[in-house]
Amino acid sequence: MNDKSDTSPTPIGVYGRVGGARITSVEVIAGLVSVLWLLGAGVFFLVLGAGEAGTLEWLTAVMLVLAIILPVAMIWVVVAVARSSRAVREDSQRLQAAVEAIRDSYMSGMRPPTDEAGEDSISRKLDEIAAAQRKTETALATFHSTRSSEAPKRETPEPAPVPQEDQAPLPLDVAADAEQVKLPNSTLIRALNFPETAEDEDGFAALRTALRDRVTANLVQAAQDVLTLLSQDGIYMDDLRPDMARPELWRRFAQGERGRVVAGLGGIRDRSSLALTAGRMRQDPIFRDAAHHFLRRFDAMLQDFEPSATDQEISSLAETRTARAFMLLGRVAGVFA
Repeated sequence: MNDKSDTSPTPIGVYGRVGGARITSVEVIAGLVSVLWLLGAGVFFLVLGAGEAGTLEWLTAVMLVLAIILPVAMIWVVVAVARSSRAVREDSQRLQAAVEAIRDSYMSGMRPPTDEAGEDSISRKLDEIAAAQRKTETALATFHSTRSSEAPKRETPEPAPVPQEDQAPLPLDVAADAEQVKLPNSTLIRALNFPETAEDEDGFAALRTALRDRVTANLVQAAQDVLTLLSQDGIYMDDLRPDMARPELWRRFAQGERGRVVAGLGGIRDRSSLALTAGRMRQDPIFRDAAHHFLRRFDAMLQDFEPSATDQEISSLAETRTARAFMLLGRVAGVFA
């Protein structure tokens, strides 16, 4: 693209040029007319009215003086108006020149930066985005490795003994899997927020404890899937600042209420995140299935969590990354409408 570099410079002194000091033809004509009028008046008084000058009353004399002076005054009023009009026209021309200069300066400033400072600024922004992406990928990769290391430690139940002909069939012994140990609410909340960094030992400890519960592990897996898919569009839960709802609304939602009474739970106001998520929901069936699966898992967890949770624990749950993903996806999917 060719740059407009050959623009002619503005003449020096164009903004301070004053043209009201010179004498124009208007002033010359006005002066001649004034002189002729005064000469005519003088001839009238000295020649034609010399015999009657002594008999004039003072009021008549005043009127005659005004009759002589007023035309001259009107002539110079017209001259003053003409000079003012010329000054306004010259000011308008100077203003037009200033506007053109400002426009040219603005257009030259619209060109993409090619200097080193502009390149350094762009590179710095790209490095910041890449660092944020690596941070998320590191946490998720550590989470994968932790889950993989925990998986082999689970003991598979031994097969039930084959009943003999003279022995009644016994039920399968699945008590070890059927009885799930209920997680403390604080551990569940810490696990659903995921580890902050790769050195977050408390976060990984809570996550390992939560993964031992089958229901919670399914929710964590569903949350991890949607967080990973959202990060592909540059949507990170740490960047969202939702309007936090009261614990009473979360309790009413957990108890089955829907519609406008719980609309305050959709506190995500970031328009770009909402638009990107809605577009992904319409166009990507994999993302849509993962989102609906996550919403169902979170809804089931909330129903079990709410009866034993305090208001403070519900508020802490609402501030986790998993809950923010639920607010975002739930608002896009119309759960709170």
